[in-house]
Amino acid sequence: MRWERARRSSNVEDRRGRSSAGMVGGGGVGVILVVLVVSFLTGQNPLQLLQLVESGSGGSVSPAPGGAPPADDAHAQFIAAVLGDTEDTWERIFTAQGQRYQAPVLVLFDGMVASACGSASSAMGPFYCPADQQVYIDLSFFRDLDERFGAPGDFAQAYVIAHEVGHHIQTVTGISGKVQQLRARASEAESNALSVRQELQADCFAGVWGHHAGRRDLLDPGDVEEGLQAAAAIGDDRLQRQSGHVVAPESFTHGTSAQRVEWLRRGLETGDMNQCDTFEGGR
Repeated sequence: MRWERARRSSNVEDRRGRSSAGMVGGGGVGVILVVLVVSFLTGQNPLQLLQLVESGSGGSVSPAPGGAPPADDAHAQFIAAVLGDTEDTWERIFTAQGQRYQAPVLVLFDGMVASACGSASSAMGPFYCPADQQVYIDLSFFRDLDERFGAPGDFAQAYVIAHEVGHHIQTVTGISGKVQQLRARASEAESNALSVRQELQADCFAGVWGHHAGRRDLLDPGDVEEGLQAAAAIGDDRLQRQSGHVVAPESFTHGTSAQRVEWLRRGLETGDMNQCDTFEGGR
């Protein structure tokens, strides 16, 4: 990926090397581990569980003051370049629709971080918090993406960032709010199915960005394949098999490998967010 050509975003906040204030109920790592176990067994969103724990314990979140990533940090510069290009893409798309795009802030952290959605561990992977409209990434996930999930390459990493930005698009367009309303009165299986559709749409939105990045000559040969390989690597069915568990479709929250590849590919091929409706007749 020719990311060096992209504009660097100024919406990157570097919290690496800092202790996070407002850990859930003062419980810290122990609470996080319990939440992760419960999330794995039930298929529930770990961030929602953390919010429940925090609300019940009277904890509060006080994000640490921000800072720009160091100029000589290649990883942070890559993040800023990809984020900047997503901003340029979505600003053009929103402007063409007569709307204004307000970009998210991306927070770099290591270990644990406090967000408006609760405190989170790097073990949860990258996530988007709609309450503060920020993306959170521990860069160690990119090493896991390569070594643990077998999905190397800079475009694979860019896909992850663009997927989280896709959740931001869902938030600012009101999609996320409607989904949350439906999930609040749905059964567990129905709620998981809605979560899958929401995640697949974020994959498609990531593909929309990738399409436009390609038109700006930012992609190298093989980049699209890297992204599709990453999408396949983190499908619910593959992750359950890798963990030694029986595949349980009713517990899926992100979609199968085939579904994730299909929707990312659709965005990459069309570049049209209107082709990303996973809720009306989506698979």
